[in-house]
Amino acid sequence: MKLLAFETATEACSVAVYVDGEVCERFDLAPRRHAELALPWADEVLAEAGIAKSQLDAIAVGRGPGAFTGVRLAIAVAQGIALALDRPVLPVSTLAALAMRADAGADGDRILASIDARMGEVYLGAFSRRGDDLVALDDEVVVKPDDAKIPEGDSWHGVGTGFAAAGAALSLRLHGRLATVDAAALPHAADVARLAALAFARGEAVAAERIEPAYLRNNVALTLAEQQALRAKG
Repeated sequence: MKLLAFETATEACSVAVYVDGEVCERFDLAPRRHAELALPWADEVLAEAGIAKSQLDAIAVGRGPGAFTGVRLAIAVAQGIALALDRPVLPVSTLAALAMRADAGADGDRILASIDARMGEVYLGAFSRRGDDLVALDDEVVVKPDDAKIPEGDSWHGVGTGFAAAGAALSLRLHGRLATVDAAALPHAADVARLAALAFARGEAVAAERIEPAYLRNNVALTLAEQQALRAKG
């Protein structure tokens, strides 16, 4: 099983190649440099793994949610390569990839993955560990931290920048439910690749033209008036 994976939905940019369980990755905090780095890094990780693009079985991509420009870039790059090679694509939730970073290793451990969505909101998804895989426990949402659904039970593992956003409001709201919190974690293409490999084995690969970004927000951009109002509040 050979996959090339892209994840550019946050300020981090990462590209990984998965070859029969082994992963090579490039990852860095690179705001506004995703378009510059994605394709050269793809060539680098393929060379490091010793495989050609023609040997790939599929392309994996973090489909969001996250920064709109970053999500669009990853989708476009993945589609372009997949179409050129006539390979299928495996879209993976960026929140699921982030959840793989949580301090949760036991089967059944429950994870809340959250990304700072700006504008006073966070992206939020709930997952349960199932061996090397994850199972989504609810729909992913974009929500104000103070309006986030309080999960049942305790011993949840929180992961992602959403837990530091807006004065750590999400962490405060879920206080008592969280066993661990890593508010600095960001999604990695290596985890996109690992989840995609499992999805490929289940027959979930799709044609490149069928993949859709997961924005969660209806409004892709704020109007000028909305931006000015937010700045005035800040």
